[in-house]
Order: sequence, then C-alpha cells, then structure tokens
Amino acid sequence: MIDMPATFQKFVTDFTKVIDQHQGDEPAILEKGGAVLKQLIEQDDWLPERYAKPDPQYYQQYLLHADPQDRFSVVSFVWGPGQKTPVHNHTVWALIGMMRGCEVGELFEYAEDGKSMRSLGSEQLNPGDVDCVSPTIGDIHRVSNLYDDRVSISIHVYGGNIGRISRHVFVVETGERKPFISGYSNEAELKAA
Repeated sequence: MIDMPATFQKFVTDFTKVIDQHQGDEPAILEKGGAVLKQLIEQDDWLPERYAKPDPQYYQQYLLHADPQDRFSVVSFVWGPGQKTPVHNHTVWALIGMMRGCEVGELFEYAEDGKSMRSLGSEQLNPGDVDCVSPTIGDIHRVSNLYDDRVSISIHVYGGNIGRISRHVFVVETGERKPFISGYSNEAELKAA
C-alpha cells in the first residue's frame, strides 16, 4: 500500500489504543472505536484516489490497514451507482463509517436451512454516520449504494483481517449458506508489498 496521509495514520494509532485498552470488550470497542472512526470520516480529504476508484460492475473493497496481530483491519468500500452486496455475515464485529454518498444496510435474521430469512428492516447511512454489526447484535445484512447515478464511499473497521476470514453469503428465500472469503480489490498491490 502507498504511504497513507497523516490523518489516517493518526486514526490507526488511536484505534490501536482502543483495541489495546478494551481488547475482548466488544461494547467498549464499538463505542470508543466508533467515536474514533467518526472523527476520521468527518474529514473527506485524506483517502488516496487509488482507494476511491469504483468499478463499473462490482463494488470495491480496498485494504487500507491490517493490524499486524490481525485484531482489526480498515477497508474503504467504493460503491458504484446502484451496486450492492449479497446478503452476508462477518463473524466478527464491524464499524461502518459513511464518508461520501449514502448507503442502505438491510439486516436479516437467519432461521434455519430450508426456511426463508426474515428482513429486520433497513437503515440509511449518510456522511458522518457510524453504524455497527456483530454476531452478538446482528451480523447478517445486505448493503447497497442508495444512488443510481453516483459513487458512495464508506470506511469499515473489522475485528479481524476481513479479507482472509471465511464467512457466508445467504440465499434469503431458503436460508442456504455458502462459504466465501472476500479478499481485497487491491490484492496485487498487497502481494507486491
């Protein structure tokens, strides 16, 4: 990865302190870490252009930082017009900070294989908003760019190296789970580093 701006480096330092002080205390990490993430996304001049590029077909997930001990990772999600994820889980806590545009997150409840999943409603994130998910508070969702005519960008912080964690996508109508590992949109850069 290219050198990141001082604003982002300060965020990583501050978030590492939150992890060091509250390791294992998920509610404290989500609260304190969410406040640190909110400070980062309130500034919209630090994300290098190469990590803000959309793809015409697929949303992009760029790794910005991976904690050396895999305690957390930071990713920029770049949503092209109208793009969305499948319904998926994370298996770890996650903080989502909206920086540009707007995204909609729809939570789902898993019943069991063979049964339809139930939507628990959706929430809209606007610039400056921070939300969270985790297996303890609700971990299954679908995320989409609200806009059909512009790019949206959110910054996500996960309780692990999310691009390397085995997770699931779900078929809403049947509850069927399929394993996947997402990787990152900047894999070539990561291998070269």
